[in-house]
Amino acid sequence: MSDENENVLRLEDVRKSYNIGAPNEVEVLHGINIALGRRDFAALIGPSGSGKSTLLNVIGLLDQPTSGELFLLGQPTRMMDDAARTAVRGNSIGFVFQFHHLITAFSAIENVLMPLMVTQGKPGTEARDRARSLLAEVGLEKYADKKPGELSGGQQQRVAIARALITRPALLLADEPTGNLDTKTAAGVFELFRKFNEQYGCAVLVVTHDPRLSVTCDRTITLIDGQVAETSL
Repeated sequence: MSDENENVLRLEDVRKSYNIGAPNEVEVLHGINIALGRRDFAALIGPSGSGKSTLLNVIGLLDQPTSGELFLLGQPTRMMDDAARTAVRGNSIGFVFQFHHLITAFSAIENVLMPLMVTQGKPGTEARDRARSLLAEVGLEKYADKKPGELSGGQQQRVAIARALITRPALLLADEPTGNLDTKTAAGVFELFRKFNEQYGCAVLVVTHDPRLSVTCDRTITLIDGQVAETSL
């Protein structure tokens, strides 16, 4: 890699409107410019209604910008069709949400393997070994065969983190990932994000309302009324 902190993500004048052409058309994102490198560990903060969820959906390729461009690993994405966007999202982006969304009938290791099962079918030995290794890294090696209902909230969230990392994504997006956790468990989850950011060069963007967590990030991107008001290092 020529540049240790090469851009994983770059947004250039990204705008997002809803109800285009209708009397109630509204622009939610007003010309967003953001870049994240492989070593970046950033918080996205802002008041309710500032456009954070919309921006995260656009960055996660779950929604398309109305104008502007979003580059992922240098590749423009706005004009991709759904199949191409799904493929890029599956290979390059990991998601962790406030609610872990684990499948209750599956064991912890089966939940971790789910993204690979969706794209590759039945996982082979190498994939299962990788899943076990990730569970070990989040401290759950002994719980690989437990169902979600047999795990605590913090343990379930750590399974969700391992699942998000099974594809070795270049970008990890976390939406209020500690919203349901106590302070100590939340700090542990953030330590895991930091570990993977440093070990694997996985850029991390965390949406959080918790200032105790956002101050531990290297960068803070503040969104107010659909515009980046401040980016601090």
